[in-house]
Amino acid sequence: RGQLDRCRDLTEGRPFGVNLYISRQAGGVDRVRRQIDILAEFGVACVETAGASPEPVVPMLRQAGVKVLHKVPAVRYALNAARLGVDAVIVVGNDCGGHPGVYGISSMVQAAHAARVLDLPIVIGGGIGTGSQLAAVLAMGADAVLLGTRLLVTEELWIHPEAKRRIVQGDGTESVVVKKSLRDHHRVLRNESAQAALALDDAQVTDFEQYRPHVMGALAHEAYLTGDLRKGMLDYGPAAVFADAVESAETIIDRLIDE
Repeated sequence: RGQLDRCRDLTEGRPFGVNLYISRQAGGVDRVRRQIDILAEFGVACVETAGASPEPVVPMLRQAGVKVLHKVPAVRYALNAARLGVDAVIVVGNDCGGHPGVYGISSMVQAAHAARVLDLPIVIGGGIGTGSQLAAVLAMGADAVLLGTRLLVTEELWIHPEAKRRIVQGDGTESVVVKKSLRDHHRVLRNESAQAALALDDAQVTDFEQYRPHVMGALAHEAYLTGDLRKGMLDYGPAAVFADAVESAETIIDRLIDE
């Protein structure tokens, strides 16, 4: 409620969206249902759902008048989401920081394929950070792009300035995909935690409890608060190569449009 209050103040009453992660863990859907009640109360315009299938919550969101953009790592999942009645799909390719899925399909292929087989509005993410890429996505028939890593260096973002400085210094080669043995592929910054997870992957460990000390969300939150990026699963994609200065979001988006 505090975050939604702040967002409503900052947007001066204009519509805004919320990321709604549906955990596959026990109780994940119930937690999201409670969150949807709050979103409806605040008049949130749209949500980006991700993680587990949105099927259990789409009716609730529709009843609340909230538009649903479901994010998936492959077009085959987007087709399933379309059948559930979502309003738009976000398809991310292998270059995305975060969860690129198990198939490793590029954003280039996803954009062209999705536009051929889907009638919904299509957003493409993964490795995007320039206006020329936006133009390419539109030329392939999609409707928008999703920027993740590129916007980690915005002035408005709350993370520690040292974390932003590290990203500016990067050239996009610092990412690595971990948790492959769990089939929960996760593209993150290569740091001590990622190295530990890679070692477990190499040993074909499939017991999540052995990964837990390295992948806890609290580690990532601490890293962003302190600027010490040695620990935690820090979503990070090769589009970091385009994040070459700390600037306002307005400046970055304006440049993208100009390009």
